[in-house]
Amino acid sequence: MERTFREQLFLLALCVSVLTGDCRYIENNEISKDDIYSVFNLDLKREMSEIPEELIYRRSLRCLDMISVEGQFTFTADRPQPNCAAFFMAEPNEVLSLEYDSVDVDCRGGDFITVFDGWVMKGEKFPSSQDHPLPSFERYVSYCDSGSVRKTVRSNQNVAMIFFRIHNEGSSFTITVRKHNNPFPCNVISQSPEGSFTMVIPQQHRNCSFSIVYPVEIEVSEFSLGHYNNIAKRPLPGCAETGDFVQLLGGNTIDPSKLSPVTDLCISFTGPTQMKIGCENAAVRMVSSGRFINRVSFSYRPLTPQELQSLKLNSIDDFCFNNSP
Repeated sequence: MERTFREQLFLLALCVSVLTGDCRYIENNEISKDDIYSVFNLDLKREMSEIPEELIYRRSLRCLDMISVEGQFTFTADRPQPNCAAFFMAEPNEVLSLEYDSVDVDCRGGDFITVFDGWVMKGEKFPSSQDHPLPSFERYVSYCDSGSVRKTVRSNQNVAMIFFRIHNEGSSFTITVRKHNNPFPCNVISQSPEGSFTMVIPQQHRNCSFSIVYPVEIEVSEFSLGHYNNIAKRPLPGCAETGDFVQLLGGNTIDPSKLSPVTDLCISFTGPTQMKIGCENAAVRMVSSGRFINRVSFSYRPLTPQELQSLKLNSIDDFCFNNSP
């Protein structure tokens, strides 16, 4: 597979590594290249863009699906479906709510519908367990366990997913997906290989990551950590010891805690700073002690084939691929 082809399809390939077996242990699923194209083809993109925002968008939910619009989605099994997943994505400054409207599945017979707060691929999670406010087991919400007690599940970031197993033909469920404004986004997967973003952590003890599932150049244009203003003229400790710092990361997993650090930033600087990361995934991660208001602004763009080739010749490619899970 050529490198450029892999870059363009990496986001879609998140969908192909979904569950077999127990709902909390997601492994590889053999899906062909044609299946990937059917998930996110040009007709589906056109269909999404032409839906007026003021109307309720309704369509069938596919066994393997990726959705970036609000609406009502219904899955009806035409045959047993043991391994299905749907990935939902909003804008960086939004979170998602998934509400069950109607459910007709056989929980006692082994069917299940589970919402996951984030995304999972090959058992790797975004956000990582270190960066999410909930413990891992609370991020899985099973309809068959909670039923009407937990009719609506709200995400903590701009991505969420459901995975489900249906045994009987004719069994079905309907969910409504809505987007909500998030004034302080924390943990984001970018919809695009190009853009800009400002991450602010307002005196909260948390870690936030902005993930870009493409090889990119990241340019940090503004960088403000509160601890720097309180440090007298003395030698600074390492970035990790300050408790407040920014990392640029790269690798081939969606779990930021398993990406490799390219550089750490904890001292203010003047002028933009650029870094090219030729990995399948790049991330900007801010670690905050909660004592200060921390802020970082950055832009990102996809690397050209020539830039990727240059990085490969300089052994940057080895850095990326030798750190794969």
